[in-house]
Amino acid sequence: MRLLIVEDEETIARPLARLLCTEGWKVELAFTAAEALAHLKEGPPDAVLIDLGLPDQSGHEVCRAVREVSDAAILILTARSDEDSVVRSLEEGADDYVVKPFRARELASRLRAVQRRRGVKKQYRFGTLCIDAGAAQVLENGVPLTLTAQEYRLLLLFAANPGQVLERGALLQALWDCGGNFVNDNTLTVTVKRLREKLGKQGDRITTVRGIGYRWEEEL
Repeated sequence: MRLLIVEDEETIARPLARLLCTEGWKVELAFTAAEALAHLKEGPPDAVLIDLGLPDQSGHEVCRAVREVSDAAILILTARSDEDSVVRSLEEGADDYVVKPFRARELASRLRAVQRRRGVKKQYRFGTLCIDAGAAQVLENGVPLTLTAQEYRLLLLFAANPGQVLERGALLQALWDCGGNFVNDNTLTVTVKRLREKLGKQGDRITTVRGIGYRWEEEL
């Protein structure tokens, strides 16, 4: 699930991205409205967090642009608490309005609440494997599996894109953005290997596409 954070303050954006990545989101960051619009051209996200006070345009413009191409969950992040700003944000298509300073975990909870209202998919089933993104839990034949944060995020990326070839570069970028640290090619290979082992028979769903990346098979 793709989440776009549009926030010009890196001290807010990066820690928030790390937190939301641990909940299974593939987080993308934009520090200006122009960067946000460029991300939208790559495909509509599942959710967007937007700061109103961007350096080049108002966050309202970004909110409207998102709503024109997507039914994504939209939360506004801003220091403005006046009624006019709240009303305009909701009229532009926002689902919720969060005033700074905010507590990151409370924001994550409100994002989940918006997802539930919008019916965003939170659970994936492949044979005997159940991935419950809402509870951040993975069950194989009813038995909970213990995965590292990177393994869990990788599994969510596969589950959200069944049958599609995910390029190694894109997977590396997703894991790097989430953890805030560089992830090299060897780390990705090892993570995939360990994930396959932990999933047992279901690990056969991860097939290697030589020279490109990996694909999650819907059928074994």
